[in-house]
Amino acid sequence: MKCRNWPIGVCSWSLQKDITGVTQAMDKIGIEHVHLAIRPALEENAEDYLADLQKQNLTISAAMIDFPQEDYSTLETIKVTGGIVPNNFWEQNRQLFINATEVTATLGVKYLSMHAGFIDETDTAYAKIFHNRIQSLADTALEEGIVLLLETGQETAQQLRNFLNELNHPAVGVNFDPANMILYDKGQPVEAVRILGPWIRHIHIKDAIRTSRPGTWGKEVPWGEGQVGPEEFLSVLEEIEYDGVLAIEREAGDDRFEDIKLAAERLQSMGR
Repeated sequence: MKCRNWPIGVCSWSLQKDITGVTQAMDKIGIEHVHLAIRPALEENAEDYLADLQKQNLTISAAMIDFPQEDYSTLETIKVTGGIVPNNFWEQNRQLFINATEVTATLGVKYLSMHAGFIDETDTAYAKIFHNRIQSLADTALEEGIVLLLETGQETAQQLRNFLNELNHPAVGVNFDPANMILYDKGQPVEAVRILGPWIRHIHIKDAIRTSRPGTWGKEVPWGEGQVGPEEFLSVLEEIEYDGVLAIEREAGDDRFEDIKLAAERLQSMGR
């Protein structure tokens, strides 16, 4: 299943199933590409997870690592607990990332994505620590022959671009999530694509409505029913000559499978 020249995929965690269930859901929709949550391959029963994974006929467009301490209850809690920011968890998370790069490389997957945490250029001490930690993780990714993708949303596109320019690392790119720009109230997705275009390697298909109360979350909605603007969004991907996968992500709603299926159908119809 494609939208124009882009393969349509799905984020495995959105389906809330084991890997066999993920494959069965993908078969029902008619998609083959998956953005794969990699942490189950690093925990108890990892061998069983990898054995089940090898039985499936999946094309893994990217892997994704999240961190155990992350709390998305509010914008403030995720600012404090997100990604590699908390000092108390840095060594634990660094090792988790190292293990994730090894599994990603073993699976023959090119990209490993994550939410790194909030970029704050106004706090010099914080910014230096954050820079050094990303540098360290990117060096690890480079050694394994993979690319670390920083997911958008927790800062403006220009802030992320400034950080990427300063870092200037060959093993760092962007996993672009248009809805996150809206959910975190950090700018317009289409303009953000233009700003981050040189680094975008992977795309999430997700939609949202911006909050009317600053400091609170926006609302995630099914693809095509929010403020991303699908036609304009796809047009700007063509403008930057994006050539990767469109991975549907759904993290809300009462029937994620149907919402994902609807998104795939809408994408396919936009490609005709």
